[in-house]
Amino acid sequence: MLNKFGPSGHGEAQVQYLDGDFRVISPGTFVRCAITDTRIPLDELKYWSVDLQEAYATPAAVLQRHFPGALKPQP
Repeated sequence: MLNKFGPSGHGEAQVQYLDGDFRVISPGTFVRCAITDTRIPLDELKYWSVDLQEAYATPAAVLQRHFPGALKPQP
């Protein structure tokens, strides 16, 4: 479903998250962060959980999902 210019489709992609890679199941240009609901362009996707099959926009979102309460509010 990918062409030489990147993903085809303009909406949200359906993605299978693998170890160190991901597979586009349904074409689109972005996925949503499971924590913040932020759109993550597929070419910027760096963080995801294979076990939970969800994407994260930032390392802080990963920590929030896997270690709730680990991030302390900044004063």
